[in-house]
Amino acid sequence: MTELLLEIEQRAKKDGIATVPREVGRLLSVLTHAMQANRILEIGTGYGYATVQMALAQPPAGKIWTFDPYIERTEVAREYFDRAGVGDRVEIVNQPALEVLHIFPLRNLDIAFVDAPRSDYAEYLKQCLHVLKLSGLVILNGLTADDETDSFNRTFLQHSQLDAAILPLGAGLGIGARKA
Repeated sequence: MTELLLEIEQRAKKDGIATVPREVGRLLSVLTHAMQANRILEIGTGYGYATVQMALAQPPAGKIWTFDPYIERTEVAREYFDRAGVGDRVEIVNQPALEVLHIFPLRNLDIAFVDAPRSDYAEYLKQCLHVLKLSGLVILNGLTADDETDSFNRTFLQHSQLDAAILPLGAGLGIGARKA
């Protein structure tokens, strides 16, 4: 599977499509495996690099719902999902997440992973907390670990419903466990 992940990385780089760094992909895989995360929400599919990492680590009955409005990108991602053998476990929603998350019918999700425009992170966090189970993880890519002056970082770290940290992986990775 390493070759497929490398292919996704290379194609994304060639096409100018952002993807999570390898160490973030590995951490997503480890967390998914450790939690035996059956139900994952992803916001921002890109070419599906993170999605493949998480789907391969899920139990056989696992499912990922991934939101991305860019059909051309998700068509590429769908090819990679099928080649990885996880295509039947990934449901692509080609709509902006903020337009439909408030009516997303599922609750008690294990993980919500957000890799989307940072300007919308406050609203993504609010929406994701409503669909996570207690002890579920919200993971936000792109939070600068060493920027304590950033107002969203402070909000995330001090959120009353989360036990949260920001790790210096990639551009920074916020991880919060829902506690209330």
